[in-house]
Amino acid sequence: MCGICGDVDLAAAPDAEAVRRAARALAHRGPDAEGFFIEGAAALGHRRLSILDLSTGDQPMTRDGVTLIFNGEAYDFAPLRDELRGLGHPFTTRSDTEVVLRAYLQWGEEFAGHVHGMFALALWDSRARKLVLARDRLGKKPIYYFVQNGRCIFASELKALAAHAGVPRALDPEALVQYLANEYVPAPLSIYKLIRKLPAAHLAVLDDRGFRLRRYWELPAPEASAPPDAARQLLELLDRAVAKRLVADVPVGVFLSGGIDSTTIAALAARHKKPLRTFSIGFTEESFDESPWAALAAQRLGTEHSAQKFSGADCIDLLPAAVAQLDEPFADPSFLPTLLLSKFTRQHVKVALAGDGGDELFAGYDPFLAHRPAALFALMPRPLRSALQAVLHLLPASSRNMSLDFRLKQFLRGVDAPPTLRHASWLASFLPAEIASLLRPEFRPLATPEVAFRQVLEEAAGKPGSIDEALRYYLTRYLADDILVKADRASMAASLELRAPFLDTKVVEFAARLPWRTKLSLTRTKVILKKAVRGVIPDEILRRPKKGFGIPVAAWLRGPLRELLKDALSEKSLTVFDPAAVRGLVDKHLSGRADLRKPLWTLLMFQLWQKQHANAATLRSAA
Repeated sequence: MCGICGDVDLAAAPDAEAVRRAARALAHRGPDAEGFFIEGAAALGHRRLSILDLSTGDQPMTRDGVTLIFNGEAYDFAPLRDELRGLGHPFTTRSDTEVVLRAYLQWGEEFAGHVHGMFALALWDSRARKLVLARDRLGKKPIYYFVQNGRCIFASELKALAAHAGVPRALDPEALVQYLANEYVPAPLSIYKLIRKLPAAHLAVLDDRGFRLRRYWELPAPEASAPPDAARQLLELLDRAVAKRLVADVPVGVFLSGGIDSTTIAALAARHKKPLRTFSIGFTEESFDESPWAALAAQRLGTEHSAQKFSGADCIDLLPAAVAQLDEPFADPSFLPTLLLSKFTRQHVKVALAGDGGDELFAGYDPFLAHRPAALFALMPRPLRSALQAVLHLLPASSRNMSLDFRLKQFLRGVDAPPTLRHASWLASFLPAEIASLLRPEFRPLATPEVAFRQVLEEAAGKPGSIDEALRYYLTRYLADDILVKADRASMAASLELRAPFLDTKVVEFAARLPWRTKLSLTRTKVILKKAVRGVIPDEILRRPKKGFGIPVAAWLRGPLRELLKDALSEKSLTVFDPAAVRGLVDKHLSGRADLRKPLWTLLMFQLWQKQHANAATLRSAA
């Protein structure tokens, strides 16, 4: 992995010194080397984490008037290099970077469709005075940009753009509403008004005609039926995807939680690499601890397993560094254990494979089991539904991981939502009406479903309320804007390259074409994946209930984080929220009358982020 940054100004000289500062801000993404290209309208910077071709793969790389800075890996670079050689292209390095660069020289802006892997890149074509930005199909690697008057300033992270005085950072009130609903700021927005994220599977071009965006890849639609040997095909595709991601000139390991996804990746990796290193972490809070399952999987697979157990204090001590690393408010609490796991793993290897994507591709989340009951529940007469809701709200609050009362109460939150927004509402920290009561009066008009879930509504495809529509939402929104953001920022904070075999293009396209009935039954998730890996991973792992990679937020907010919560959400600390509304939420949770872990963690992370980035303009001045 690497970090990239740049300033291309078609009307004046770029700010080369600002690009150097931006590159320094990205040193954690690439501690091994740095490089710059400063010529004419372009100033490009690169920080390198050396994984392939350690001696000759430095960047920026220039060939035939085109300069590339590349963050990521092109896993199919070897056959693509052979194809390009056949078309007459010479190669002077073994790196995938040169393959990507020559793909552009061969196919121009169509090159991204030929590159498979994880990447965010920038190309400066001096021949055409053109900047090209591109991001991989699923959005594994990030790129932020600011465009104004024929100028584009871009970087892998917001902290690098902050090093550039020419980039304004007034907060975006619509992005705040979306954060409160989703627990993250969905692309293309960022938390700042004039800074945008390049969406997954998109290409951006700046030239004398202006700035334009276009999508270069679409997720395939599901087909009416599955191949009779679909499980076998899936296993073969996954096996090849894992094998490709084991290629590196540095040590490689596997994250192993003991769940189906990570155990599948470890089992397939063990076929190709012996000995195989695997890594897990655990917690002293039993209901959140998966380490016994990881130990079982490692023993059965015969891996060299390393594990470490952490206490709540370890996570809490990590909070300031986590907030600083994230750049934007981000309320998925599993970021903290992912950061701990990344730092622990980096002590032993430089590359790790992970199971990200399995839940999104194969309907692995609990809300999928609630999907059909919710549709039936919504058909009940409203008085009956209201009575059932009143009874369920009387259940005592538990702070255990995925407790029954937490699941049932979250279920009720989404039942009354429009069918297209049901899954987004189940995952939401705040529903639009709750956001309206939370914000100060001047911002309340933005608290609508059309703003809070704008991207979900715009990108919905298929029958409203269908399982196919829900699968698309999880893959194109939740995966890209939550899971992969968490994975990228946590691994890069530790200078660890993280690879996700489930998100191989061929695996994703094959899985997307499968009918949802191959993935989900009335009582089981991941049906076809479990069929494919039966006999490959231990039966105990196949049968175990889903746990999730979390921390005991509810208990911590009442315990060791109590004073931090009260101070961060005190009236003197609030700038955009209504103090009385916030105080009511805090009192209900601390008294034990309600489990408000999700909304309070979302508010706490925003307040800590705002304090960390106190030099940014306030939302009030931006509105």
